[in-house]
Amino acid sequence: MLRDTTRSALIDAAFWAGYCAFNLSMSAAFGRVTSGAVAIAVALAAELWVAGQLMRRIAHRRHWFELGPLRLAARLFACVLIGAALSQLLLVPPLWIAAKGRWIYLGPDNLAGFAWPMLLMYWAQTAMALALWTALWSWTVAMRRYREGEIARLNAESLRNASELDALRARLNPHFVFNALNNLRALINEDTERARELVTRLSSTLRHALDHSQREHVSVAEELSVVDDYLAVESVHYEDRLRVAREIDPAALDLRLPPMALQLLVENAIKHGIARTPGGGELSLRVRGDGGRLRIEVGNPGRIEPESVRRGVGLAYLRTRLAHASPPGAFELRQHGARVTAQLEISQ
Repeated sequence: MLRDTTRSALIDAAFWAGYCAFNLSMSAAFGRVTSGAVAIAVALAAELWVAGQLMRRIAHRRHWFELGPLRLAARLFACVLIGAALSQLLLVPPLWIAAKGRWIYLGPDNLAGFAWPMLLMYWAQTAMALALWTALWSWTVAMRRYREGEIARLNAESLRNASELDALRARLNPHFVFNALNNLRALINEDTERARELVTRLSSTLRHALDHSQREHVSVAEELSVVDDYLAVESVHYEDRLRVAREIDPAALDLRLPPMALQLLVENAIKHGIARTPGGGELSLRVRGDGGRLRIEVGNPGRIEPESVRRGVGLAYLRTRLAHASPPGAFELRQHGARVTAQLEISQ
């Protein structure tokens, strides 16, 4: 913080040194550089540097940049007018005394420049110089705050997505793996070939849950491969209680969707539908492409429970991914008699 303050003060000093040099060059262009011109250029640049530092300190301490553009502009404009007036008030009296005593040379008539019209013109010129500095300074502060805000927003979004992924993995892994390992233990002695296939499917499912979800988009064909592995593992656990009906449009296989989106819908249908229905039921899976949009429907027996929908990590993760997709997708749960349908639409 101290380093930034020091750097800003040095930059301001360089700006006002340039302003001093500009005034002296104008004096040289329209006549000659007199002792009075040097005194005015140096003293005015020093005063405006002090005025700028005071303005900067007041603006930061009173949090002017959080007030909105109009209120900020009004305060800065008032500071420019007051700062220019105070600079002239501090400069003119000692300058008049020095000119009257002939200690400095302003021209043939040392006191001609102290008439009110001339003093008003000097004040306007000083205000313009201070306004230029204020505009440049406020623009750099606004740009820095914007960049810091964007960085903070991206960091927060990254942390939120990471926490959602962690929560999703934590929810998927223990429950799913526990059942799969118990089923595997039962199959080892009864059906070695089926146990080997279960290990393969389980390994593939977990690998996708950890790696596949890191990508922005995947194809429907890739997502269906994940779902096939997941359903193969779950079919060992639910056996005849899980019946799957598919309707897959071949034209939709190359369309894209957020990773794990379809798998989440299938998992939700099993967890809240098949698992809670005596005798199980049919899980329907319908995927089709329609006019540049991907439409997915996953149905299961059961009823929508508002509390589980509100607190569900998987559905919350899915809604977040769809909201931040470009273009955003739409997700909806609907009750149709004794069945629940999850509908997902994603523009391509």
